[in-house]
Amino acid sequence: MESPRDSTENSAIGDSGKHDYKRAIQRENRRMQQGSGTDRRTTVDEIFDHLFSEINALRLLPGDRISEAEVAAQFGVSRQPVRDAFTRLANLDLLLIRPQRATEVKNFSSREIEKSRFVRASVEAEVLRRAAHRIDAAGKDRIDACLQRQRAAIAKADYHAFGKLDYEFHQCLCDLAGVDFAFEVISAEKAKVDRLCMLGLAKEDRMPQLLEDHEAIAAAIIAGDGDGAVEVGMLHLSRLDATIEMIETTNARYFEP
Repeated sequence: MESPRDSTENSAIGDSGKHDYKRAIQRENRRMQQGSGTDRRTTVDEIFDHLFSEINALRLLPGDRISEAEVAAQFGVSRQPVRDAFTRLANLDLLLIRPQRATEVKNFSSREIEKSRFVRASVEAEVLRRAAHRIDAAGKDRIDACLQRQRAAIAKADYHAFGKLDYEFHQCLCDLAGVDFAFEVISAEKAKVDRLCMLGLAKEDRMPQLLEDHEAIAAAIIAGDGDGAVEVGMLHLSRLDATIEMIETTNARYFEP
C-alpha cells in the first residue's frame, strides 16, 4: 500500500494542556452548526480547522510532531491561539500533549477504536428506532433533501463535500429522533474512525456504498420500520470491520503497542 506520507507537509514539536472532553465536543458541534461566516470565526477556529483537516486527511500522520512556534509563524500569530487549537485537538483525541515533551499526532489505539465503535453503535441504534417512530411528512422531506445533496456531491466527484454531508445525514436523524444531543456522541466517535479508514480505502470507493446504505436506512425510517433501520444501520457500521483489521496489520506502526 502506498504511504500517505507522499502528501504530508512538514511537522515538528510543541506543548499544551488538556480540558474536559465532553465540553469540548459540545463546543465543536456548536461551532460547526454556526456555519463558516467570517464574522463568527476566530484565529483559533482557523488554526483548528487547518490542523484538523491535515490530521484527518493523514497529511499529518500518527506520531508526527507539531510545533507551536512553527504553526504560530505560519499563521502570523502569537502562541496562545495555537495552544488553544492544540487543546481542542487533544480533547478530540487527535493530539497527544505531554508537559516538557513533544506534542504529537496521536497514534491509533485498538482498544479505543473498539470502544468508539461500540458506543456509536449503541447510540445510533436508539436514534434509528426513535426516528422511525417519530417520522412525519416534514421529516421525510428533510431526509430526501439530505440524500439529494449527497447524490449531487458524488455526481460532481466532490468527496470533501460528501464527507460533510455524511455528518449532516446523521445529525438529521438525531434531530428527527428528538435527541439532537446524541449527535455530539456520534460525530465524535465517527471522526476517530474516519481518520483511521483513510489508510485503507479511497474516498472514491467509500462514497457510493455510504450513499446506498443511507438510502436503505432512510427507506426503513420512512416506512416506520425501526428494527429494519437498525439492521441496516448496524450493517453500515460493520462494513468497516475487515478494513480496520487490514489496517492494523499493514500499518502497525501507527498503532499504540
